[in-house]
Parts: sequence; structure tokens; C-alpha cells
Amino acid sequence: MKKILLLVPLCLLLAGALTAQNDAINRFFTQYMDDERFTVVFVSPKMFNLVSKISTDDPDWEKFRDVVGGLTGLRVLTSDSISDGLKLYKDALAKVPAAEYDELLTVRDGKENVRIWVKDSDNIINELLLLVGGTDEFVLLSLTGKIDLDQISNLSKGLDIDGVKHLEKVKKN
Repeated sequence: MKKILLLVPLCLLLAGALTAQNDAINRFFTQYMDDERFTVVFVSPKMFNLVSKISTDDPDWEKFRDVVGGLTGLRVLTSDSISDGLKLYKDALAKVPAAEYDELLTVRDGKENVRIWVKDSDNIINELLLLVGGTDEFVLLSLTGKIDLDQISNLSKGLDIDGVKHLEKVKKN
């Protein structure tokens, strides 16, 4: 009985730590989601579920549907007309719990920075995190669910959201 009483607080602490890993990213989204300089996109798990059930004869739609079938969430915070994109990039970068993610890609081209991380378990990618910062551009994207990296470029072509074009870089590497 004593062991169980000791395990309960330990489990609660562990659960708190697991949810805290994404809290910094959530807080960053929340901090700027009402800021009119940004475009904010949130797609709920329910929406992905509904979209994955739509059937058509369009082969492009079927490819897109296959990609979104395993997804559970999408959050995007983006601006292409912001004067402090690099500062926001550095601020967001400092909040990313790097120990929780594996870095897939880092690109610094002039004044544009792109970072892509994934979080996986048992060789299944559960989250893809994209961060882009430039002199007048900022993108923070979090994609959750069962993610197939080979199909990510298909998703990026199907979404008309600024900054998502950087997801195509995942397939190239």
C-alpha cells in the first residue's frame, strides 16, 4: 500500500512534466494569437476527422485525404509583414524544449532561419514543429498526429498558409 501511495505522486509529477513539454509552445501561440500582426490557424482533431471522411473521384484529393487521415491537430502562427521576425524567432527558439524533439533540418540563408523538429515514439512521428524567422517573416507551426514525412510535401501544397511551403524542405532532406 505504501508503494502505491508513493507511486501516485510520482505518476502525477511525470504526467505534469509530459504536459509541460509543450506548454512553452502553447504559451507562445497564446501570447500572440490575438495580435493583429499575425495570421492564426487552428485545425482541431475533429476537423481532421471530418475531412478524412470526404470521398471524391479527384486523385489529388485522395492523396491529401490520406495525409490528413492520421493528423490530430494543426496550429500556425505566421506573419509576413512584421519588423521583428528575427527577434520573435530567437524568442520562440529559446522556448522550444530541445530535449523533447529531434532536429531534422536547420537552414540559415542570409537573414532567414528555418528549423524543423520532430517528436516520435516507436518510429512514429507524433509532432512536427516548424520555426521560421527572417527580417520581416515569422512562422511557428505545430502539426500533431501520425505523420508520414514522405507525404508532408503533399500537405504543404494543399494548405494555402504562409510559411507552410517550408515543409517541402523535409522531403528534400
